[in-house]
Amino acid sequence: MRPLLMLHSACYTWISRFAIVVNGGIHPKHSIIDYEKWFCDNIKTGWCVLDIGCNIGLLAKRISQCAGFVYGIDIKQDLIDEAQQQNSSDNIKYICADANSFNWKSDRPIDCVILSNVLEHIADRTGLLKKLITQVNWGANKKFLIRVPTIQRDWIAVYKKNLGLSYMLDKTHYIEYASDEFVGELELAGIKVEKMEIRFGEIYAVCSVL
Repeated sequence: MRPLLMLHSACYTWISRFAIVVNGGIHPKHSIIDYEKWFCDNIKTGWCVLDIGCNIGLLAKRISQCAGFVYGIDIKQDLIDEAQQQNSSDNIKYICADANSFNWKSDRPIDCVILSNVLEHIADRTGLLKKLITQVNWGANKKFLIRVPTIQRDWIAVYKKNLGLSYMLDKTHYIEYASDEFVGELELAGIKVEKMEIRFGEIYAVCSVL
């Protein structure tokens, strides 16, 4: 069983990599999952949004069509450069910065912070969330829209974990959540989950500051 489960993990990794290649450089999950629509559906017209871990700006560009203004932040300069070249807009500002040490005092008051597949890559997640709560230049709304992978995506992930095998979807993940674990971690940081659902093995949560 162990070799088969390890092969299962390796196949997932390589399928994902080759899927990007054969799909012209964009992961096909964007069109299949269409997670960008969920974020747009939960953003009110005119909001100023802070997209942390914006990557090449695909989500930032999409939500700029419904939000008033978008700040897109990523730690990698090459991703920010690509975002500026391919996904720029008059109401988007891209910034290269480390989320753990950045000064969050933006020019515009922030209505909503987006963390789309970001938290699982952070070691001190509670520390980051508390910093955002206290340091972001908040407007009238104090919302978080969060998307994270869940270990409850299928039984095989839990089975691998129980056997002490690698079960996470990405080697850079620190955690893949169970639903109650996710809610509890956010509450420790001072964030309340208002609405939560699971799609394609990921948790989607609308949250507010307590």
